[in-house]
Amino acid sequence: MKIIEKEQVLSSLSFDALINALNTSFAGNFLMPQRQVFELQPGDPSHNAFAVLPAWDEEVIGVKSFTYFPQNGEAGFESLYSKIMLFDRAHGVPLALVDGTSVTLWRTAAVSALAACYLAREDAEHLVFFGSGNLASYMIKAHLSVRSYRKVTIIGRNRDKVDSLISQLQSEFNHVAFVVGQADKETIASACTISCATGSPEPLFDGSWVSAGTHIDLIGNHHKHCRECDTQTVVHSEVFVDGLTNVLNEAGELLIPIAEGAFSQQQIKGELADLCANRVSGRQQQSSITLFKSVGTALSDLVAANLVYKLSQ
Repeated sequence: MKIIEKEQVLSSLSFDALINALNTSFAGNFLMPQRQVFELQPGDPSHNAFAVLPAWDEEVIGVKSFTYFPQNGEAGFESLYSKIMLFDRAHGVPLALVDGTSVTLWRTAAVSALAACYLAREDAEHLVFFGSGNLASYMIKAHLSVRSYRKVTIIGRNRDKVDSLISQLQSEFNHVAFVVGQADKETIASACTISCATGSPEPLFDGSWVSAGTHIDLIGNHHKHCRECDTQTVVHSEVFVDGLTNVLNEAGELLIPIAEGAFSQQQIKGELADLCANRVSGRQQQSSITLFKSVGTALSDLVAANLVYKLSQ
């Protein structure tokens, strides 16, 4: 059995290869039981949690376990620690133990970009990104791999982190203008795609500011009573999700409007697997506002970890 650490994950993966692998797997045959997320102390505002995510397809079986401690940064630790165990599907033989933290960064960004392949306008030029944490560079690079953005506006609470992120990205993508932004009407209205990867418990922008034709991508929140967008944004959007069961168990972006009576489960257009398998259509009109809500799926972990394992052979 192989032990695959962070360095090998980071050196092996590319967004083109991972997005293609995810698209193929989501369109194929797989089983993915509901993931189990446990708050270590229910009601604690810290939201410290432990989770187990199983999935299998015709090739491999996998399970990811992770801990999530949002306030860990204050103590000098990472907020997320994770491992993925892979087994051969034919005989159940252990194949590899893969660093799940680095895989999570890659697959989260790749899933977001895969959804954008189906939902973002092909002529999208301006990406507005909320967040400056560990996921930020992965998310922006993934989106740049599927659309030819000419401008990326980054909005974050920590100006030093935003400046550092822009410096890093500008050196790699010199044809793109990276700028620091604010969550104001002018910025939101000018966005072709809005991607959010924050821990914010409250909506990040006013839904009335969103222009026709915008694609909205929400991946930061995993809690029932928190949300990165407001009810108006959801109501005016064609909504897609990575996995219906998990989203309806965890995502305040949809659960809050449902509780308000402003939105219903039946209004969700489909899952990512439906898009990949052509069971539902993605963007059909230039003027549509599309929204993709992701809380993470075990299949995406399985696919990314298996790709790393194959590349390590």
